[in-house]
Amino acid sequence: MYTDALKSYDGLSEYTHKVIDHAEAYVDGVVHTNRMENFWSLLKRAIKGTYVSVEPFHLFRYLDEQSFRFNERKATDAERFHMVLNCVAGKRLTYNQVRG
Repeated sequence: MYTDALKSYDGLSEYTHKVIDHAEAYVDGVVHTNRMENFWSLLKRAIKGTYVSVEPFHLFRYLDEQSFRFNERKATDAERFHMVLNCVAGKRLTYNQVRG
């Protein structure tokens, strides 16, 4: 796991943990935080520009969608759409389930 030098990450001893201190450098060999910074940048842009008004209760859904898009970013839009259809095919959602 690669992180910046924030003290909150010090307890990650159960993982192989490499730290990059941005006061010294942004990259040290393969250790960097560019992908995570890119993910959060894309999420903030989507919330401010596409979704505009996000209820905190539904934030996990927006995070799930953005995670899927980011993880499948090398696929085309058509390929991602096909993946989503394969996941929902044959699953039934009733009105009572939506109403909660």
